Amino acid sequence: MPSQQVLQKKISEVEEIAQLIRKYKAIGIASLQKVRAPQLQGFKKNLADKVFMRVIKNTLMKMAIEDCKEKPGLKNLLELLEGANLYLFTDLNPFKLALLLEKGKVMTTAKSGDIAAFDVIVPAGNTGQPPGPVISHLNAVGLPTRIESGSVWITKDTLVAKEGDAISERLASILSRLGIKPVEAGLAMKVAYDEGLIITEDQLQIDLEETRQSIENAHADAFALSLNVAYPTMENMIMLLQIANQEAYALAMNAVVPTKETIEDLIRKAHAEMLSLSSRLSTLEEKAEPSEEAEKS
Repeated sequence: MPSQQVLQKKISEVEEIAQLIRKYKAIGIASLQKVRAPQLQGFKKNLADKVFMRVIKNTLMKMAIEDCKEKPGLKNLLELLEGANLYLFTDLNPFKLALLLEKGKVMTTAKSGDIAAFDVIVPAGNTGQPPGPVISHLNAVGLPTRIESGSVWITKDTLVAKEGDAISERLASILSRLGIKPVEAGLAMKVAYDEGLIITEDQLQIDLEETRQSIENAHADAFALSLNVAYPTMENMIMLLQIANQEAYALAMNAVVPTKETIEDLIRKAHAEMLSLSSRLSTLEEKAEPSEEAEKS
């Protein structure tokens, strides 16, 4: 292809990318490393109505960013464009997009150099493999074996890789034969741009349960504070009125102020006090009689 045609094609592609940048409010950048092609197609299909995904050369993306000067803070992405990237153009909140990508991850078979997503424990039991070279292969990765009923059995649950360990080619082959999938595959955003704000990978990782608990605790603390200072809000108005009613009632009872709400209880209280006093009077009279007789004598 003549150089002029190549140049024109690149210019056209840069203009197309710039239009995508202007069209959507957010841009996510995900690494393509370890992502399987079928999985990528599945992501594109499942998120088609929310996200436009496109693999773009970093050089072309940089040129398009330079062309979108009206986007505040967009140039801060330039220094972060490294490696093979998948660009996600969307109007979704980047945190919601990150969660969608996290939910879309799947466990897959390991290849040499892949990282174990969890402690990989091969359970004891029948491997379904006939005796032969497989025994030495299993033993080589630390799996104890025995032969029973014409099959190779693993004699006990065995830890063959810890979470975060790189999986060797030999172990990857064994795990694949045993149907164990120790690798998490999927898209994870490295960085996101959202209307002038650059959000890094660690900031995009949200523990939903921890966040929910934090919000619930903050709400409970704020609610308690508003009650203590008697600050009326839509959420606490009913309880504030109940507290005010209880305090007004208690004050009226202590001050013996008759109202429609207190009159019955005030009468009951007076009656109870009268009975108590009456019972004490007879006792006082009995104590007073000997003293009167002593005076007469």
